[in-house]
Amino acid sequence: MDTILDSNIEPKAKPKWLRVKLPTGKKYTELRGLVDKYKLNTICTSGSCPNMGECWGEGTATFMILGNICTRSCGFCGVKTGRPETVDWDEPEKVARSIKLMSIKHAVITSVDRDDIKDGGSIIWAETVQAVRRISPGTTMETLIPDFQGIERNIDRIIEVAPEIVSHNMETVRRLTREVRIQAKYDRSLEVLRYLKEKGVNRTKSGIMLGLGETEEEVIQTMYDLRAVNLDVLTIGQYLQPSKKHLPVKEFITPEQFEKYEKIGLELGFRHVESGALVRSSYRAQKHLL
Repeated sequence: MDTILDSNIEPKAKPKWLRVKLPTGKKYTELRGLVDKYKLNTICTSGSCPNMGECWGEGTATFMILGNICTRSCGFCGVKTGRPETVDWDEPEKVARSIKLMSIKHAVITSVDRDDIKDGGSIIWAETVQAVRRISPGTTMETLIPDFQGIERNIDRIIEVAPEIVSHNMETVRRLTREVRIQAKYDRSLEVLRYLKEKGVNRTKSGIMLGLGETEEEVIQTMYDLRAVNLDVLTIGQYLQPSKKHLPVKEFITPEQFEKYEKIGLELGFRHVESGALVRSSYRAQKHLL
């Protein structure tokens, strides 16, 4: 099997449709001031999300819990890999207070993988959802969870606190999973999504990135696989290389191709399909509640 990572590949020039407007607006300015003043940890700012201005303007923000060091080394992800710090048991309260302070209407919560601890971080996950409900009861939530190694008792902790949406990203097609996600498994991710739905989660969601060398046929097959586990919401976006150490972009997908995938997804029966070059997991997240 050919490897995706090739140091001899020249970086591709970004096409014009990937140009990002600087975030503006009164709401964005207010929230940016709060984040800077109180040193609030949002992945919107740390990940330099291209949709930050639009999302913040609509009262949506994304928060990452369980530290900023991941136990996995995915080829696409800019998060550091290594030995994480000890769990901060005050973190649920800190996140909830941040959400309250920012007057967030819909919060997306995500995390690094914590394969180093027995519960995979699921206890902190559940306590964070509960803290937000207690401190900011008007805020709805989406939890973008890791696979928890497929361990059901850890996934059950998320199900029991009943966030409005539970997400888990496939990230890529079956053939590329071993190189793109390394420690993850395509079928295990599908089973996590299937399990969530079978256990009564109202709205499930997943996302994939394009431009890593996948074919149209493979993308459509992934969409079929996700519908087979009754997934509700699908996001499709362009992969962008975080640094030279990460997997290179093989192709920039055209807007027309993204539109084609959106049409196919809606025909397959997904409730929502967000498909576009700048789409990220939390893009228009509040609309996925409808």
